[in-house]
Amino acid sequence: MRLFYGFGIRSFFAVMWMASWFHPKAKKWIAGRRIPLDTYRIPKNKELVWFHCASLGEFDQGLPVMNAYKQAFPDSFLLVTFFSPSGMEFYNKRDHQVDLALYLPLDTKRKAKKFVAHFNPKSVFFVKYEFWYNHLKCARRNGAKIYGVSSLFRPTHRFFKWYGGFFRQALRLFDHFYTQDIRSKDLLNSIGIDQVTVTGDTRYDRMIAVKEKSRENEIIRSFVENSPVLILGSSWTIDEEILIPALFELRQKFKIIIAPHDISEKHIEQISAEFDHDPERYTNFQNLGRDILILDTIGQLTNAYQYADLAYIGGGFTGKLHNILEPGAFGIPIFFGPKYSRFPEAQLFIDHGVAFTVEDSYSFEKAVEEASGKRAQINEKLSEIFAKNQGAAQKIINHIGS
Repeated sequence: MRLFYGFGIRSFFAVMWMASWFHPKAKKWIAGRRIPLDTYRIPKNKELVWFHCASLGEFDQGLPVMNAYKQAFPDSFLLVTFFSPSGMEFYNKRDHQVDLALYLPLDTKRKAKKFVAHFNPKSVFFVKYEFWYNHLKCARRNGAKIYGVSSLFRPTHRFFKWYGGFFRQALRLFDHFYTQDIRSKDLLNSIGIDQVTVTGDTRYDRMIAVKEKSRENEIIRSFVENSPVLILGSSWTIDEEILIPALFELRQKFKIIIAPHDISEKHIEQISAEFDHDPERYTNFQNLGRDILILDTIGQLTNAYQYADLAYIGGGFTGKLHNILEPGAFGIPIFFGPKYSRFPEAQLFIDHGVAFTVEDSYSFEKAVEEASGKRAQINEKLSEIFAKNQGAAQKIINHIGS
């Protein structure tokens, strides 16, 4: 199996290299891994702590633990690696204490050994998903303690299949897992991994901190004035195709803010063409009295939720639901599509009556009508949910330090 794994890793690199000639994201993925490790210098008097995050979402998940670790061990050197360009491009938009960020090298024996030898991490944290066998094995052999942060497992994962023996070896390299839920703990226990503690989802900590630091946005405030606001956050094309017909009715009651996942000029023009007048754009806001604002830039959505009364979150029609904890932190009713089974927070919100699934534009309108009459109760319930689930990051640090 290790031979197949090595072949698969190299084959994936070959595919990405070919794609880099045509696809900008693939080009960044390749270019970022060409920087020699010798370029990065680490102070010799610092103990290096390594966090690996697949992309920006995992960085947000790991950020509360990073900050708590830095507070507990202020002299540590914090290294973060990313698999995806989205992490490298946008992590600096967050309030963080990262000392160095770079792309994770390809997970071959040679590259992993060179990476670990160069940085010599004392502690390693892999956030949520991704378990790169060769890097983990080299770190373990080098004497590092290895932890899983906000780990989340499902029965469909390969670790729990009959053919998952090799992949289970990667999990057994960990000193401890801090899981989001009891199901993940039970799954790990079922394959003989008992060094597991349920600490919850660290994103609750992250979003509580974001809400506390939220600032006024003059453009959004000017657009909103004193009107009720409905946000479509991180919407995909399929979300927009399904929901835009409903917006023609809803815009009579709400100001609409659309924050598409794809902010390319082509896509923004496609959205604008759906309406009978051009919506306002955030990057060229003129306060024309329009009822639709498109956030055609990255970094404004989270702060926009403070002005919202309702929020639809994209990805629920593709099985890639975006972060519903962001609007949840601001106490507003939440809507999303029917494919949410991979996201335990979605089921939690539905069970507590603070989130609603929609199948089409008609059910969206009906759900908006229902939720609008429960705004105060939903706000109270969300406050209770966040209060109950906060503190995961500190639990992890306390356990490590005990």
